[in-house]
Amino acid sequence: MTEETRDTEKFDNFGEWFDKVLLVAQIADDRYPVKGFTVYMGWGYSIVKRIYQMLEGELEDADHQPMQFPVVIPEDAFQKEEDHIEGFAAEVFWITHAGENELDRRLLLRPTSETAIYPMFKLWVRSHADLPLRMHQTCNVYRYETKATRPLFRGREFLWNEAHTAHVDYEDAECQVRIGVDVYKKVYDALGLSYIIVKRPDFDKFAGAVYTLAFDTWNPDGRVNQIGTVHNLGENFAEVFDLTYEDEEGNQALASTTCYGMGMGRVLAAILAHHGDDNGLVLPPVVAPKQVVIVPIPFKDRAQGVAAYAKDIEATLKVAGIRVQLDDDNRLRPGEKYYKWEMFGVPVRIELGPREVDGRTVTLVRRDTKEKCKAHLDSLREEVVGLLDDIQKNIKERSKKRLEDALSDANSLDELRSLIEQRKIVRVNWCGDQECAFLIKDEVAGDVRGTLWGEEEEPSGLCINCGDEAKYVVYVARSF
Repeated sequence: MTEETRDTEKFDNFGEWFDKVLLVAQIADDRYPVKGFTVYMGWGYSIVKRIYQMLEGELEDADHQPMQFPVVIPEDAFQKEEDHIEGFAAEVFWITHAGENELDRRLLLRPTSETAIYPMFKLWVRSHADLPLRMHQTCNVYRYETKATRPLFRGREFLWNEAHTAHVDYEDAECQVRIGVDVYKKVYDALGLSYIIVKRPDFDKFAGAVYTLAFDTWNPDGRVNQIGTVHNLGENFAEVFDLTYEDEEGNQALASTTCYGMGMGRVLAAILAHHGDDNGLVLPPVVAPKQVVIVPIPFKDRAQGVAAYAKDIEATLKVAGIRVQLDDDNRLRPGEKYYKWEMFGVPVRIELGPREVDGRTVTLVRRDTKEKCKAHLDSLREEVVGLLDDIQKNIKERSKKRLEDALSDANSLDELRSLIEQRKIVRVNWCGDQECAFLIKDEVAGDVRGTLWGEEEEPSGLCINCGDEAKYVVYVARSF
């Protein structure tokens, strides 16, 4: 890592770095007068839109229908699934009045949408020919978070996409789980994010699920950031909401369901945290609102020629489908513009002055490494497209290496405690007992996140806490 691309501030004091870039780069503002509610600003929401549009495209390519459900859920529907109620009861926002009039039944703002969606699935599903049924929606959900709120990471209102599916049996639902995981992997990989997929312990699974898979990714402060979850719900919700269908033999059978959710705030936070540096954001070109910024460097006697050439460059790139910004605001000096657009994380900066006009060239500066190179106007489109691709690959590789460096192994609680303090994600042997997991957290201030999904890891020793025979290799880390 060169001096120009240091990110020591990000790692030494992540909280201050993060708060600064949120405001200065116009990502989000947490000063809304209701605690836990955050305003997405223009630059931040432009990134978020591209994230969820990418996800929506992948889901619809995988036969999920786009839908939009109401934000309110009646109390009687919510109360049907006991585990679900217990999991969310303390976080629910209740609606009890309309003006001065008390409602005849209480409503709640959706904390998640299973109890809103499955009563409608029951109306839509009659026979096996109606299955599988797959839908998704991008919406806001509301949870009265009792822990300390933090913009993007933990709030009381957050934007997400949730998908819900119904199937003829558990095996078909299992296939859908793998499809959901693959969809999420495509999005995260395109964003250059590195992650591990873990199966949550039963005590930490989604309320009402058979099991939960989670995408955990590293954060500079050593806490893992859960950026997405996929749940196999089995017949649990179908039984509660009488979601049945007529099978091929004419018998009534319970459907099996799945659901998965991706929080846009946490994904955006991961992008900022993985790729940013001490100069601000470093955005993946695929979601950067502007992929290229043009900064003219005029001289008094050549200002018109430089301005005209800058417009030619802008038009050339726009024709190629590149999102480009011409910064011809004369109130700022070129150096001030460099600072601004570096903070905003624009992948490529084009500098041009009289020398470039004369040579029909430009100077290209890549945001990830600060390296400069010359490009001729005749080959500019190809040069920029190639540079954007290379930036995308480079930041993805840097994130992957950081995750690899964060993964460690511990064989004792003292070793585990030391590694957690070093901001590591640590593999340990575990007996599978819930009480042992809680004691591990008490001892080292790290959560048992779960077992690696999709790859068998055999324990090689005794449980790190109690010394009994280990049944699992689990990952332990601090979390938000």
